[in-house]
Amino acid sequence: MRLVIARCQVDYAGRLTAHLPMAPRLLLVKQDGSVSVHADDRAYKPLNWMSPPCWLTEEPGVWTVRNKADESLVITIEEVLHDSSHELGIDPGLVKDGVEAHLQELLAAHPETFGDGWTLVRREYMTAVGPVDLLCRDVDGQHVAVEVKRRGEIDGVEQLTRYLELMNRDPLLAPVQGVFAAQQIKPQARTLATDRGIRCVTVDYDALRGMQRDDLLLF
Repeated sequence: MRLVIARCQVDYAGRLTAHLPMAPRLLLVKQDGSVSVHADDRAYKPLNWMSPPCWLTEEPGVWTVRNKADESLVITIEEVLHDSSHELGIDPGLVKDGVEAHLQELLAAHPETFGDGWTLVRREYMTAVGPVDLLCRDVDGQHVAVEVKRRGEIDGVEQLTRYLELMNRDPLLAPVQGVFAAQQIKPQARTLATDRGIRCVTVDYDALRGMQRDDLLLF
């Protein structure tokens, strides 16, 4: 991972345009190729970013990041205050809380929650960037990657997107569709998932546990 603190301005051109005026910011370049721009007042969320697959070209005073859709993130650097690279190694992954882990277990036992004729292929199907919660087959025999969350947020959609990009390179799996399953899914996450062709499923934890409520909603 490369960390650069620089006084810079940022211009994004794609389906919309955005401009960040000159100011000190953190530029984060990750091993997966992603580039994100951070300020000191937005918790973990970047001001702007480019998700992989994308390509960074560095010229004196200018970074240009492009993706396969020919969207561009142009970072004009006035002054570099810090530039360092660090090898983080393989992350052991997120330890899920009891509800989320049990929700995954219940959905693995009842893949028909997602549709008639669905079957489970494997739990925790490993990819190069981490395990997919559930790998299933739908009624037509097509592979589907399912990411399970207690609360569905944008970072979960990004996580599933990375899995799908890798899995669809495997001719033994492709084409692979995606399902984002959670007890609650935030509107922004649902919008992003829909834009990327990922189906959202809101699940009722109590109903899956065999309790009286049975108001599973499918979207």
